[in-house]
Amino acid sequence: MDRSIPGTTMKFTESARVSAFSLVAPVLDATGGLTLSQLSKLTGLEGSTIQNWIKRGWVSTTKGKKYNQQQVLRILLINILRGAMKLDDIAKLMEYVNGDVEDLSDDIIDEQTLYDIFCRIIFTAEDIGAFDPESVRQLIETELALSAHSVRSDIDKLKNAMFIMVLAYRNAYLKQEMEAAFAGIMKG
Repeated sequence: MDRSIPGTTMKFTESARVSAFSLVAPVLDATGGLTLSQLSKLTGLEGSTIQNWIKRGWVSTTKGKKYNQQQVLRILLINILRGAMKLDDIAKLMEYVNGDVEDLSDDIIDEQTLYDIFCRIIFTAEDIGAFDPESVRQLIETELALSAHSVRSDIDKLKNAMFIMVLAYRNAYLKQEMEAAFAGIMKG
């Protein structure tokens, strides 16, 4: 399987296993944020899609022409889930986990940690072929136990959201595989 970092067009490397966002962070730090064209290249999304998500309130508004770490992370998370969930449902799930997009004080967990934990669970599940519900719940339990110091409140709420996120990610992957197989048989 040709692996990429979830939500991005970047190829998987072993350093992503610990902190997937650490591959993106240096660019943000060096440039003070990503331009819309850089963000489009990173995510594979059209600029108009990203701007629409901001207009709808799913991503905080930009200050200037650069997207900061918080905005990039939210866009990555939405991008990961959009292959299997309705965008309105993704927005509700993000709100369930971290409340108001503009208010970081109501977050259960910061979005970088959420993204990195999510990626670690995905990489482990892919490595061991464990996407059945029981295995997914165990992977979430294990990963959150290791990161308990990062969870500000309501770990059970976070576990439920992570379960949905992992299943949505897998569902999107399976849908993509099904569409490719279908296209193959239609070519004849």
